[in-house]
Amino acid sequence: MAEFVSTILNESIYVKILIGFVGTIIILGLAQLLQRTLTKSIENPDMRYRSRKIIVFLGYILVLLFLTGVFSNQLHSVVVALGVASAGVAFALQEVIVSIAGWLAISSGQFYSIGDRVRLSGTVGDVIDIGVFSTTLMEIGEWIKGDKYSGRVVRIANSFVFTQPVYNYSADFPYLWDEIVLPIKYNSDIQIARSILQQTAEEVVGKYIQPAQERWKEMYKKYRLEHESVDPVVTLNANDNWMEFTLRYIVDYKKRRSNKDQLFEAIINKIARTDGKVAIASTTLQLVDLPVFKLDIQNKSVQP
Repeated sequence: MAEFVSTILNESIYVKILIGFVGTIIILGLAQLLQRTLTKSIENPDMRYRSRKIIVFLGYILVLLFLTGVFSNQLHSVVVALGVASAGVAFALQEVIVSIAGWLAISSGQFYSIGDRVRLSGTVGDVIDIGVFSTTLMEIGEWIKGDKYSGRVVRIANSFVFTQPVYNYSADFPYLWDEIVLPIKYNSDIQIARSILQQTAEEVVGKYIQPAQERWKEMYKKYRLEHESVDPVVTLNANDNWMEFTLRYIVDYKKRRSNKDQLFEAIINKIARTDGKVAIASTTLQLVDLPVFKLDIQNKSVQP
């Protein structure tokens, strides 16, 4: 065996290139086969995804080690050549190099993980894949109202993590604060209106209060934060046309639209049962100080 390896190392560069090419194909093929067979038995989607990524990564490491052994005699020349060309290569591939650095930063868990809902470079979506060079999102929104998939798959270069903010909707605190604003007529009963909003919020989204409190306590220990109430809050603002009630509440980041639908339906039904004590306002026009007209039929003229 030692003689065989020694013979390979002493072969010409062309033979070594052929051996390196064939060996790389075999190693990657075995990694692909192992990836398909091993991950079939894993039911957890997150664990299955991570297992595939680990197998691919180990495959690349084996390829690198194999090529290093095959071309060990030429490594010195290669290093010298790379040193001379490093400046040009770094300039030409700066975006690729920064993307790889971004992948290393993302893989450390500081930015986001698979399954997180994020906004990257102005695009909102769920992270479905994190590659060496780019992150893949299933887009949300755009021409679709609410937090629903548009059907487009978006790939964003990992280099953006060093130049743009990363908005994560679900990392340490998988809840969002949301609001609904309801215009109420001035002759309505303020206390009944406030009670309807408060009770409805507790009925529809009250189930999120306890788990949100626990997660906020964890956030408080990890970051420099102030104590924040996650209970529903109703506030009142008066303007020229109506009283404006604002309901602020906590909600699961994936159920924001469905919970808002439930809240509006329940609130409108309860208002309808108040027998006019509470009424929803709408835009109206009121004409004041109309001029008085005197009509002279005999002279067929109009006098102001």
